Amino acid sequence: MKAVVFKQHGGPEQLVYEDVPNPVIGPDEVLIRVKACALNHLDVWIRQGSPAYQVTLPHISGSDISGIVEAVGNYVDGVQVGERVFVSPGVSCWRCEFCLAGRDNMCRSYSLLGARMPGGYAEYIKVPLRNVLPIPENLSFEQAAAFPLVSVTASHMLFALAGLQHGETVLIMGAGSGVGSMAVQLAKLAGARVITTVGADDKIPKAVVLGADAVINHAKEKVADRVKLLTEGRGVDVVIEHIGPEVWDTCLHSLAKGGRLITCGATTGAAVQLDLRYVFSRQLTIRGSYMGTRAELVKTAELMGQKRLIAVIDRTYPLAEARAGQLQMLSRKFFGKIVLVC
Repeated sequence: MKAVVFKQHGGPEQLVYEDVPNPVIGPDEVLIRVKACALNHLDVWIRQGSPAYQVTLPHISGSDISGIVEAVGNYVDGVQVGERVFVSPGVSCWRCEFCLAGRDNMCRSYSLLGARMPGGYAEYIKVPLRNVLPIPENLSFEQAAAFPLVSVTASHMLFALAGLQHGETVLIMGAGSGVGSMAVQLAKLAGARVITTVGADDKIPKAVVLGADAVINHAKEKVADRVKLLTEGRGVDVVIEHIGPEVWDTCLHSLAKGGRLITCGATTGAAVQLDLRYVFSRQLTIRGSYMGTRAELVKTAELMGQKRLIAVIDRTYPLAEARAGQLQMLSRKFFGKIVLVC
């Protein structure tokens, strides 16, 4: 089969489109003919050589996958050859105390497709049976690949960790990102007042269409100052952020007393400074988030099927042009998801 691989860590030039062996499925696995695979910043970090993800080289990236069932293992039941499916990106053991309690993203062996195991930048992928879910009838393959990772992440941040309530005000950093575009929609569905940020004026109407009540261009305005104006000096109840050092102080200073900051990423670096006096005197909560549970993914898939959520896709590329897709993602000149198609 054809796949995009990298044989050593480094820049986008390491991505090579070439022939690799077809996956061989085990008795409890499913072989999927990939039709679409969405890009995530995780793909870039792993390609660059993040110490958090020790991969065997050569490696195939890609966590968000949709396609058609090509073959099933002998122990597989409930999944049919020819079925349109999408893949839950997180792989859990389903035996430990966390998995049995429905907190599978806390599993001791938790990993992601495309991280410590081969991903979807390929014509075929094998996945565990439990990771295969039917595509809602109204979704294309591209849409089905664009929502899983970002929707389960946004849902877990907003509700499981932040406990967002109807009528609260939330600041969502980066409406043009995958997580941001989903978080804006989910927060609005929950009855929150949604403030969000973008980096260019042409992204403002796109954020409004998704449900944002106010949009701040961070390239032109100081976000924390504008937030204070919009909230009459109070600040927001919740901040959802995935950017890191570049916005860290802004996020903290945008919170109301007793506010909650939930972070799930570090696209601008790993280290931040923190004045503990500011945190305890204002009684702030800071929580880290990583992915979400399978139950949360099933719920967001239902919302997609009901057309209450939409997958925002900026552009698609042929699989062979994965390097161009990653370069566009790094440029930040996109709104929503970038998707590879086979």
